[in-house]
Amino acid sequence: MSATDQVFRLPDLGEGLTEAEIVSWHVAVGDEVGVDQEVVTVETAKAAVDVPCPFAGAVAELHAEPGTVLEVGAPLITIAGGDGAGMPVNGASSAGAGAAGEQYREEERAGAKAADDSPERPLIGYGAGDGPARRSGGRRRRTATTTPTNPTAPLSPPTTSGARETTPPTTSGARTGRAVRVISPLVRRLAQEWGIDLTTVTPGPTGVIRRKDLEAARDRAPDVVGRGEKRAPDVPGRGEKRAPDVPGRGEKRAHDVPGQAKGLREERVPIQGVQRLMVERLSTSRREIPDATTWVDVDATRLMKAKDRLKAARPDAGIGVLPLLARIAVAGLTAYPALNSSVDLDAGEIVRHGAVNLGFAAQSPRGLVVPVVHGAQAMTTAELAAALRELTERAREGRLSPAELTGGTFTLNNYGVFGVDGSTPIINHPEAAMLGVGRIVDKPWVHKGRLKVRKVTQLSFTFDHRVCDGGTAGGFLRFVADCVEDPGVLLADL
Repeated sequence: MSATDQVFRLPDLGEGLTEAEIVSWHVAVGDEVGVDQEVVTVETAKAAVDVPCPFAGAVAELHAEPGTVLEVGAPLITIAGGDGAGMPVNGASSAGAGAAGEQYREEERAGAKAADDSPERPLIGYGAGDGPARRSGGRRRRTATTTPTNPTAPLSPPTTSGARETTPPTTSGARTGRAVRVISPLVRRLAQEWGIDLTTVTPGPTGVIRRKDLEAARDRAPDVVGRGEKRAPDVPGRGEKRAPDVPGRGEKRAHDVPGQAKGLREERVPIQGVQRLMVERLSTSRREIPDATTWVDVDATRLMKAKDRLKAARPDAGIGVLPLLARIAVAGLTAYPALNSSVDLDAGEIVRHGAVNLGFAAQSPRGLVVPVVHGAQAMTTAELAAALRELTERAREGRLSPAELTGGTFTLNNYGVFGVDGSTPIINHPEAAMLGVGRIVDKPWVHKGRLKVRKVTQLSFTFDHRVCDGGTAGGFLRFVADCVEDPGVLLADL
């Protein structure tokens, strides 16, 4: 290793996260990068984050292949012959995921972390800094004898040995004529799939290209790919879909088995990425938590009428069934705080949390995720509705940050949207309970001594038996059921 080589280590992405999985590299050995250039996408806590490099120079080594899980502080990339370490930076760069981070700088000759008295420069986009926001475009340098680190990565056209490419290929996010400011990784991916050159997209008032700007550019060009189509997989570029016969990360391997049923094939699907995180979390929950489930059928007719009245009185608030159920669940946790807790096995303690951080299940391009509304107990019903709506939209667009996916103390699961009545879910570790709500359908119900058709749903409640007994769990569920059947019960404690 040269004396001028600088090792950038995996930064702390915040929220107590200790590791991340390499999703994809945006550079290869021999490429030149600039300060604040995003070099890799990592995945942690179900959020994908583009990580910028604080050094400028040529890529000397990539320390991990896609699919590798690295601990925080592990070597990520080595930059040779760069001088970017002393350049001023700003925490408002486009790679920011809202989490605080540190830059790991290493002097390999001494084999220890640099020990000067000046504070460590924060990683661009993950902490505060001084100076204006900036992004240095990286020049790509590759010789004819350079071998890519990833043998499955598409090769760029060869250049003359020793020559430098002064103008990078025109791809999504490439700088041709003017700087392109893009914050969302989703925007880059969609631009790649739709075949749109980001330098031709007109940004909004902030100067940042957002999804609506990209969609407007697509609509102005009817022949552009993107109206429900995917770009041909043989076109090189970031975010492309590889042909199924090429080995690679996340690919399903399949082969025929003699005697098997027609149309069925045996497959082996690697457990990685989002699925790996889910497997680990659910396995820990099932292994550590002695859970129990109780349930009750309730008449939700008055709840639905209350929703309709609120919609008529406050159409701008957007208060639907989920915000009302969230309001009821928060009130129930205030009345039964033992259920808003977690178990610390190392300390031998039950931790009762001082705030209700309400998680709820939502679908995203990365699978099922659980965004968290922090401090839900301090919000009004209208504020809860706004927070739930915003997080749901961010989940659908794949824009949730690690901070928005962690720190939950209780989960509300509306599995009725899948058209089912009941469930016995696995608790979202390390929480202690989960409230489930089934579909709300018309059913025969005895109301005031007469058989009528009412709006009926099933509530199920799964809880950690270590934090409370069945009496507390039953009391909470009955409180929730009473509020669903008569929302006016909540007025007694307001």
